Amino acid sequence: MTTTEKAQLVICLRNEGCEDLTKFKVYQVLPDPSAARDNYLRVVDDCEEDYLYPEDYFLPVKFPQAVEEVLLASLGNP
Repeated sequence: MTTTEKAQLVICLRNEGCEDLTKFKVYQVLPDPSAARDNYLRVVDDCEEDYLYPEDYFLPVKFPQAVEEVLLASLGNP
């Protein structure tokens, strides 16, 4: 991720058919303009792999900077 791209965090609201997602868990979204055009998000899932999921499975969230830094560090992205 470049310095101009900010990590986006989302909360999983649905996980039908997706064993690698946990409802109400916070996930990091990686930039993927091509996927976004098709209404998908590239999410780092519970297997720590990035995969495309329907965007309506998630709710984008904005945290205070200090909280976001802690969350990103806990997700393995300092």
